[in-house]
Amino acid sequence: MKDLLRHIEEDSRLTPEQLSVLCHKEVGDIKDMIRKCEADGTILGYSAIIDWEKVDDDRVNALIELNIIPQRERGFDKVAERIANYPEVKSLYLMSGGFDLAVFIEGKTMKEVAFFVARKLASLEEVTATATHFVLTKFKEKGVIFGKEKKDERGNL
Repeated sequence: MKDLLRHIEEDSRLTPEQLSVLCHKEVGDIKDMIRKCEADGTILGYSAIIDWEKVDDDRVNALIELNIIPQRERGFDKVAERIANYPEVKSLYLMSGGFDLAVFIEGKTMKEVAFFVARKLASLEEVTATATHFVLTKFKEKGVIFGKEKKDERGNL
């Protein structure tokens, strides 16, 4: 199962037939495993990695570190759930180290991101500190190196 999930995570365009070859399983078994993983929430969605600089789409990405006061009996979950519901938030992680939460957001401008941090995040009563880091250049995301042509090897299966 883990082998199948790793292949799907690496390239969600792989067909069940290609996955069956890679995982050494029958196509029907692969289809059943995928259906089960989608139904039980193991597979939450499928996405593409886009190099937006090639599309001339100006987006601003930022990492915001937050220190928060955990809630009694709910820890960090309640405030994390609230933050996760903002559409600007693309990823949210509970972290060890100097900050509690790492929030990855996307906006149209640096000013828009700054307003989001000031008005939505910093204003939460559980938030005690923020640190905003703007992404200047993406070199690698989800295992894909930007600026490097990726050869499509699916035809070699």
